Amino acid sequence: MDLYFVLGLQPGASSEDIKRAYRRLARRFHPGINPGDGEAEMTYRRITEAYETLVDPERRRAYDASGARPSDGASALFEFSGFDFSSAALGSQAATFSELFADVLHPSSPRGEGAESGPDLHAEVTVSFEEAMWGVERQIVVTRFDECETCGGAGQVRAAEVRCHQCDGTGKVRWARGHMVFTKSCAACDGAGRHQTARCRTCGGHGRHARSESVRVVVPKGVHDGARLRVPARGHAGRRGGSNGDLYVTVHVQTDPVFRREGDDLHIVVPLGVHEAVLGTRIDVPSLDGAVQLRIPPGTRAGQRFRLRDRGAPTAAGGRGDLIIETRLVLPEVVDERAKEFMRDFGRLYTTDLRRDLRR
Repeated sequence: MDLYFVLGLQPGASSEDIKRAYRRLARRFHPGINPGDGEAEMTYRRITEAYETLVDPERRRAYDASGARPSDGASALFEFSGFDFSSAALGSQAATFSELFADVLHPSSPRGEGAESGPDLHAEVTVSFEEAMWGVERQIVVTRFDECETCGGAGQVRAAEVRCHQCDGTGKVRWARGHMVFTKSCAACDGAGRHQTARCRTCGGHGRHARSESVRVVVPKGVHDGARLRVPARGHAGRRGGSNGDLYVTVHVQTDPVFRREGDDLHIVVPLGVHEAVLGTRIDVPSLDGAVQLRIPPGTRAGQRFRLRDRGAPTAAGGRGDLIIETRLVLPEVVDERAKEFMRDFGRLYTTDLRRDLRR
């Protein structure tokens, strides 16, 4: 077990944080408060073992340096070894029982042990308008914490056996409360008196290390600008057997000079000459599927819209939006006297009073 995790702390926790965490957890799981509860008793033993190791500066330094992580099944039973009246235990180790019920009327919940899922990662990808319409695959490079290949995520590697300097190779440590003397299994070596593992140098004992990798991202057809795509298990690696986080990719779609998207519909503006609008014609209109022919009826006005069904953007359900075509009249350039005279003749023929509705 990870002694910091047992107390719900981070490795850099202060001595006061350790004491507070112990008091909070011990009062909840003390056998005197949970009579007959074997699970609570085992949890209390783990809490006490973690506290006794981390609250002592020398033992904590040795624990941090060795990277020792005693297994959850390690024996933490205390053995009563008699009385020692030559001196009383002083300092941080002597106060825990007196502090145990200091705030028993204000319980709080401990942080439980267990697997920890890895955090999610976030990235961005930019695609062209056409790629967004028909879908595309991209390879993006992300930097993520992955399981250490050297230690397999354990944070430790096999090493030459050395004597445990916390218990001097005995596998037991002395523990006192007042004049009462106890012994218990050494937390640093799990009672073995020897260390056969060492902190993994590749990951520094964390079980994970940063690495860059190329991830395949499938951008689906018809994706919208700002859409988020989820790539499962491509986030940071979990800890203690936890699952990996996910990778979320935000898609940015470049604008198109011809089409404008509104929902699943595509909009396009097509220019018409005055004669085409008056007399009617057939024109070729660009679409995602290539040019399509559109009939312009006689008398078409500027801004008039035509809708072509199922010619728009692909939808998530497998359908298509519509293509909406808006007309824009383009006036002819009058560059010589002949053209001017033609427009005057047209004006004399077209006698409709365009501004009669403006008069009062």
